[in-house]
Amino acid sequence: MKASKFTDAQKAFIIKQGEEGTTVAEICRKAGISSATYFNWKKKYAGMLPTDMKRWRELEDENSRLKKIVAELVLDKEMLQDVLKRKL
Repeated sequence: MKASKFTDAQKAFIIKQGEEGTTVAEICRKAGISSATYFNWKKKYAGMLPTDMKRWRELEDENSRLKKIVAELVLDKEMLQDVLKRKL
C-alpha cells in the first residue's frame, strides 16, 4: 500500500475546511487531491483529531495482522485434522 504524502494533521485540516463551509472543489484544488480522495477521508476520519487518526490506523494494522494469524491457524488445524483422519 502506498504511503500518503499527507500527514494526519493535514488530512484533519482539509476535512475541517469542508466542515467550515469551503466548497469541496476549492479544497481539492488547493490541496491537490481529487474529490473522491476528499470524500474517502471525510468518511473515514470525520470528527477525528490527528492523534485519533494515528490510533485508528494502528488498530486497523493490528486487526489485519491478527486476521492473518487466525487464517494461518485455521489452515494448520485443518491440515492436522486431515493427518489424524488418515492415520485412523
